[in-house]
Amino acid sequence: MISTQLIIYCINPRCNSPINPIGDSVCATCQTPLVHRYLWATGSLSAKISPGTRVAQRYEVISPQIWLDTQPGQLPDVPEELPTEVIPYLRLYQERLHLPQAYGFASNLEGNTTDILLLENVPIDERGNIYPTIVEAWEQATAVRQVYWLWQILQLWTPLSELGLSRSLLVVDNLRVQGWCVRLLELYQTPADEKLSLRNLGECWQFWVASAKASVAKGLQNIVRQMCETEIELETINIQLNNLLLASAAELPLVLKVAGSTDIGPIMAQNEDAYYPNALSDLDEPLLPHLSIVCDGIGGHEGGEVASKLAVQSVKLQIRALLKEVREQTVLVPPELLQEQLEASLRVVNNLISARNNEQKRQGKERMATTIVMALQVPQRVQTSTGWQSNNTHELYLANVGDSRAYWITRNYCQLMTVDDDVATREVRFAKSLYRKALLRADASALTQALGTRDAESLRFKVQRFIVEEDGILLLCSDGLSDKNLVEQSWQDYAIPVLTGEMTVEDGVCNWINLANEKNGHDNTSLVLTYCRVSPEYLVPVTPVLPEEIIEAAIQEEPEELEEQEKLEELEELKELEEPISFTESSQALLDLDLDLDLDLDLDLDLSEEPVLSTEIPPTLITKPKRGKRLVMLGGVLALLVGGTSLGLFAWWQINPQGFQQMCRQLPQRIQQLCPPGK
Repeated sequence: MISTQLIIYCINPRCNSPINPIGDSVCATCQTPLVHRYLWATGSLSAKISPGTRVAQRYEVISPQIWLDTQPGQLPDVPEELPTEVIPYLRLYQERLHLPQAYGFASNLEGNTTDILLLENVPIDERGNIYPTIVEAWEQATAVRQVYWLWQILQLWTPLSELGLSRSLLVVDNLRVQGWCVRLLELYQTPADEKLSLRNLGECWQFWVASAKASVAKGLQNIVRQMCETEIELETINIQLNNLLLASAAELPLVLKVAGSTDIGPIMAQNEDAYYPNALSDLDEPLLPHLSIVCDGIGGHEGGEVASKLAVQSVKLQIRALLKEVREQTVLVPPELLQEQLEASLRVVNNLISARNNEQKRQGKERMATTIVMALQVPQRVQTSTGWQSNNTHELYLANVGDSRAYWITRNYCQLMTVDDDVATREVRFAKSLYRKALLRADASALTQALGTRDAESLRFKVQRFIVEEDGILLLCSDGLSDKNLVEQSWQDYAIPVLTGEMTVEDGVCNWINLANEKNGHDNTSLVLTYCRVSPEYLVPVTPVLPEEIIEAAIQEEPEELEEQEKLEELEELKELEEPISFTESSQALLDLDLDLDLDLDLDLDLSEEPVLSTEIPPTLITKPKRGKRLVMLGGVLALLVGGTSLGLFAWWQINPQGFQQMCRQLPQRIQQLCPPGK
């Protein structure tokens, strides 16, 4: 039917008059923010439905295949048995930054019994406008962004190919871009009789690279030529494209400003959060402004706050050593290796907290744990596309466990960069439920994993690598701020003033804290803001007084030798005690251990219902350690062999030297040489 009045319903179930005009931001009756959820209607049938039509008494057709759900507070129609076409969307939920998600079905269409699959999280802005295709945006894009788009497509090739969906990356109109980010409209099944390869991808790219920016055109054309003319391996293309990406990104300047804060909130009796950097951080700390962390402790009094602080302390120790090792490399450290090292660091944290639980004989709800979201900007030396030596490749690594989140915010959009480890997400990943239906579960927000709850080898880690190639704010926060989609609803009012220089980063942090206490006052709130600037102009912030919690660094300038020596002061003793081992060798030595773990952990988390992975679940859904080994209980104390790196040994040695030495004496002789002697 053709609608005569464009209306949308308030999502507040207690609202007495929920009908509002489309376009209003809040409900006129109860002041609840109105949700304008634009969807992509799949299939040829939906393309024939005229704009202005209201489908199933609910969906307003805005333009061809773009529908607005006018009743976003109601569950969409979902059949009891999920159709096969939906399953790939669910299993690829971890890739939600780039891929759409199944929302529901529109049924009861007049004159047709076929249900239409509706997708959410699609490349459509808040006004219902579809984002441009790569082809439409290509010539206006910078050199680094052109390479970055292709690199993202290449990272999606393997997970999509494993599910027979690689054709999705070859349909030009299907590839949309939201700023730096490549996003797909929908997933296309590759015909069974059609075998696609990198040659097909290269043939798709060759029309684009013909008009690439001059500084990267030759490199891109060489890569595409290899894809089209030879049987080249994906890994080889990945390396070449990554090197070109980093060389082009390094052409840009990079300035970081970081500030953080925490608040107990109006209700809680104690604050179980921890964060870095904080007011006590040394401004000469070598980690600043590269590292930021937010942890949300679990476990009650003298539990959660201990776990979160222990996590921050351990991560800092390990990242100091990691950055030192990166600086010593004469070639670029590949992203896969850095991701493995960060995963290993999180295993260290997990095992430290587990050991503390066991030492204190904590059981059940007394056991402590913590969520974590961390960001690491890794400065590597590289020769740029135009031939000069740069000190920063603009790489940004994100890792999270639990429901603490990371957002990337620019003047034009707010992007959620992480995926929560909760029951609702688990139900989707294992293709048991669509996300909106899973949210109705009573335990939907219960965590399925956190650091310290169980053996590190059973945890799933997702470490992502991004390139900072535009001005933006990286927001790390606990659920005290992110609950109720508060960030998504308020980012324009609280982030844009920082980006435009109307507000300092520190004031921005305070305003977010105040908003969280007003709207989500049921919990502690912690957040860290990092303002990343790559534009050449400098926006002078209001009240230019250097606060204790703000650190600004021009990353393009490498510190002098004397300054670097001061920054590494805490590592001097370790250098004297350990035999020199290369970045790769130190990791492999510990990963060669073959130990066993026999733990029976019991925490107030929803862990029991998570099914064992079957071969039906593609390996790209859950990032498992490639070479990590299990741990062992030695003399009643968990041996914190720390998942793959000598920097992890250093972390435990610093925190618990006596327990560390006791463990080392029971290791094989060739491993004992990695252990520093007693302090």
